[in-house]
Amino acid sequence: MTQSKNQETKTFTDYLRWLFKGVLDKIGTFLNKLGIPPNVITSAGLVGNILAGVMIAMGQLFWGGIIAMVTAPFDALDGTMARLRNESSRYGAFVDSVTDRYSEFALYSGLLVYFIMTGTWQDALLVFFAAIGSILVSYVRAKAESLNFSSKIGLITRVERYFILIPV
Repeated sequence: MTQSKNQETKTFTDYLRWLFKGVLDKIGTFLNKLGIPPNVITSAGLVGNILAGVMIAMGQLFWGGIIAMVTAPFDALDGTMARLRNESSRYGAFVDSVTDRYSEFALYSGLLVYFIMTGTWQDALLVFFAAIGSILVSYVRAKAESLNFSSKIGLITRVERYFILIPV
């Protein structure tokens, strides 16, 4: 069963995009005027999440969480910048999506290493299964769309996963 566009369920992420659209548009416009390409923001978000994952793995949960919180909005900002430039593309959406998975995986990896090093194997196992679930979200969505099903529903979108994942 597929839902029409009019009946599509709004997610927490959709609400946040609506709520912060004005702020993101202003920041995106400013960064565009500086000549910064959207892919640079995408890359900065990935680098920030890798750094956060390393900090978490080293036991610096607070600073890793702060870095992850600071770089999390980059995911919305790169798309905003591309839209404002009239440069939105399927390729850009693809790169953004793949980068998002690497960013999440960096944070999960940091937590996994941290829990393995501290000897709490039960927590490490939970992180492992959460990482698998996170990656499966992309696979399930792609598979559903390839079969012409709508798959923009679910309990936990990327934003909610970040709120749960960031260990501050």
